[in-house]
Amino acid sequence: MQAKTPSESLTILTDLVLPSETNPLNNLFGGELLARMDRAASIAARRHSRRIVVTASVNHVAFNRSIALGSVVTIEAKVSRSFNTSMEIFIDVWIEDRESGVRAKANEAIYSFVAVDEQGRPVSVPPVTPETDLEKERFDAALRRKQLSLVLAGKMKPSEATELKALFL
Repeated sequence: MQAKTPSESLTILTDLVLPSETNPLNNLFGGELLARMDRAASIAARRHSRRIVVTASVNHVAFNRSIALGSVVTIEAKVSRSFNTSMEIFIDVWIEDRESGVRAKANEAIYSFVAVDEQGRPVSVPPVTPETDLEKERFDAALRRKQLSLVLAGKMKPSEATELKALFL
């Protein structure tokens, strides 16, 4: 299976925050943002695998900045690393200043997706070849995150988590 670059899966969704999507403080509901990120991540995972994909986990979400009513929100998602049947998708959320047009990072998240066949059985996905420094950093960190997740789930012994042990040696 031929490797793909993260840029081949890049998905960009831009939308406006409407009144029905906000809380009493007139900021975007967190759940609404999670749904938007899930959609962008699923498209990125599908572009990478060219298969049906399902959300396996939401590994990390950081709500660093509130997103006000009327804001233009851009969600950028791309595959940071793939494993046998799963893919880690890194998501950056940007808001655009209404006056200047300058973008600022508001939030980020990391989702995991699994590629499946028409019967819902996991199938292999292509490897990832990172190109930029940021893609390489996220690629390397993805293995540590996966090992930590497996250790916490009891599916890997801590002594087998070589990437995690390397952080402390």
